[in-house]
Amino acid sequence: MTTPILRAQGLVKRVPTAEGELTILDGIDFTLPAGASLAVVGASGSGKTTLLGILAGLDLPTSGQVWLDGAEITSMSEEERARARANAVGFVFQTFQLIDSLTALENVMLPAELRGDGSARADAAEYLRRVGLEERVTHYPRQLSGGEQQRVAIARAFASRPSVLFADEPTGNLDTATGRRVADLLFDLNRESSATLVLVTHDKSLAGRCEHVITLEAGRMVMPMARAAG
Repeated sequence: MTTPILRAQGLVKRVPTAEGELTILDGIDFTLPAGASLAVVGASGSGKTTLLGILAGLDLPTSGQVWLDGAEITSMSEEERARARANAVGFVFQTFQLIDSLTALENVMLPAELRGDGSARADAAEYLRRVGLEERVTHYPRQLSGGEQQRVAIARAFASRPSVLFADEPTGNLDTATGRRVADLLFDLNRESSATLVLVTHDKSLAGRCEHVITLEAGRMVMPMARAAG
């Protein structure tokens, strides 16, 4: 049986508001095997990004547990969760999240450098080559198009060799053609690396490329995790 890489049990997230307590997530349960791909879909405000943040250890639930790569991250301190993320997690965001003062190469190197990885520069150069940006290594984010910036972000995520890659609307700020090319790159690299992919998206065609799908509605899973139709 395939080893689970990610497991959520009874996840609830509530936040106080001026009108009273707001429930963002309500009873999320699923188990994802290592190497699988999962799309989290639903309307705006359904809890998709909140769920991704909790699964990745960026946030804590009000109640419930998350196990990431065999460790229960919801019982960890903030410092322990940060270490777990550094060792096992990669991120691709809609807004790229590149550091303006660093070149493409330096942006890709940064996570591995922070871990003290001696091969950070060589690995970063190789992943920039794999995303077709070997001629842009010394360029700063402001000198790159949106599609190029997202390719830098993807190179940065995979250069860390994550066990799980979390992607939040990775094509949301790109035009259709550029978004399709970036999505192809994301799935190609993910297959090559055998990482687990958790993808938040409103794009049905992108979700259909994943093996599994979770649909959220007002913070609830409308049905158990299912095989994607595509």
